[in-house]
Amino acid sequence: MNQILNPSILSANFLNLERDLLELKKNNIQRIHVDIMDGNFVPNITFGPDQVKFLKDSTHFYLDCHLMVNNLDVFVDKFIDLSVGCITIHQESHKHIHKFINQIKKSNIDCGIAINPATSIYNIIDILDIVDKVLIMTVDPGFGGQKFIDLMIYKIEILKELMYKYNIKNTKIQVDGGINLSNIDKVYALGIRDIVVGSYIFSKNGITNNINSLVNKIGQLN
Repeated sequence: MNQILNPSILSANFLNLERDLLELKKNNIQRIHVDIMDGNFVPNITFGPDQVKFLKDSTHFYLDCHLMVNNLDVFVDKFIDLSVGCITIHQESHKHIHKFINQIKKSNIDCGIAINPATSIYNIIDILDIVDKVLIMTVDPGFGGQKFIDLMIYKIEILKELMYKYNIKNTKIQVDGGINLSNIDKVYALGIRDIVVGSYIFSKNGITNNINSLVNKIGQLN
């Protein structure tokens, strides 16, 4: 069950990042979500290739890198060179997004396509079968700690219907934004098995307690 959780280290304690990562590992967390923000596509600035290289060289996590950037021509190459687990790019960030998907896939790196809350699912219908996952943003990208947008439940349902209609079986759905103990069961009940959680996991009750609370909550649905 812990493997469903994908902690976003944007919310980790950077004065004690090594400690937080070790605690995630002790809880059998396999993947960590790394938000790359350029201060342009979104107003905030976070990690860059150098910080991700440190994570790659120092840990054994599957690095799930979410690129919230405009300059894909620069960033995609840098993250391909790092051989991370997955590179997720935003549909809104470039008019020739298909080119970058092919570039990532040819490098034997998983590729995701992300869409903002105001972006229609139908904007990515032609690439659903060539990406490894679709990331549904359930908050507006750029900052941690935001409230889950309930209307995104309908977007997830529409996406699932489209994937069923077109017999798309190998593309996973990932959900990111505002997920906590009060709503993770709703997301899980939709069949989502890659759930990004940031602020809640790293909140004051402690990483292990928070992970156990989330696992127990979704475990009640089985």
